[in-house]
Amino acid sequence: MTAESPLPVQVVDTMEQLDGRHPGYRRAHARGACFTGTFTPTGEAAKYTTAAHLTGGPVSATVRYSNGSGNPAVPDTQPGGRGMATKFHLADGTATDLIGVNLPRFLVATPEQFLDLVRALATDKAAGKGDQAHLQGFLGRNPGSVPAFQSVADLGVPASFGTTYYKALHAFVWVNADGDRQAVRYRWEPALGVQKLSADQIANEDEQFLLGEFASRLAEGPVSFTLHVTLADPSDPTNDATKVWPDDRPEIEVGTLAITGEVEDQAHWAAQIFDPTNLTPGIELSDDPLPNLRHSAYSVSYDRRSHGE
Repeated sequence: MTAESPLPVQVVDTMEQLDGRHPGYRRAHARGACFTGTFTPTGEAAKYTTAAHLTGGPVSATVRYSNGSGNPAVPDTQPGGRGMATKFHLADGTATDLIGVNLPRFLVATPEQFLDLVRALATDKAAGKGDQAHLQGFLGRNPGSVPAFQSVADLGVPASFGTTYYKALHAFVWVNADGDRQAVRYRWEPALGVQKLSADQIANEDEQFLLGEFASRLAEGPVSFTLHVTLADPSDPTNDATKVWPDDRPEIEVGTLAITGEVEDQAHWAAQIFDPTNLTPGIELSDDPLPNLRHSAYSVSYDRRSHGE
């Protein structure tokens, strides 16, 4: 009997069944590009964390904007998730990452559910019936995922990578100089406000317009986002990214990110990993199991794409 592959390998294998295998590309968020920027903290986070990029002076950052699909040919004019992955470059030569998507909550709560979901989507695609019977079966078994799928239906098409919000979705734990711990969730808010395209505007756009639009916008000046952090109450769940915290939780604005232009070496940055578990002192993982799955699956994906698979 052949031993079953580890769950992260099964996840990546199934994602390839869903979106196809595209040599050299990520298995999710396949089409994207990287940009340079500067993050300037407000100092508001210093009460809660010792993280250098949130409490000191400005730091440089590399930001990757992307479509969510593992198929790089999926049109920008098709509604779907978009990503904003930020790598903060710290003074000591290290870096820390923050991965955001334009969803209000994650689709599943556990690695096992994620594998089950991707299998359902891949099976529906292979069946080609359009009835999404396997997805409906998954939602019947996992009712906690229903609100997330309802929100996906409302995503629309952003006017720009610079005109949508991005949430990290998973809970993290801040630790301050006294050892006090505070669970948090992150959200990037665009200075330009949230703007979506109308049906007529979508019909008049090129199929792959977002990266070109963003580069043209940057030629006229920086595009900025503010980083907001929600502070959890001890009663708020930190292990389930399908659940949102109540709107009345306190929130602080911890800094501003100004995107200034494209990186000089896209090929170099296309090969890099942006990893939600790549943290820095003052920030720790919570009991949410999904960041560790993402870390492992990204490693599998990286190994394959770096070998031209």
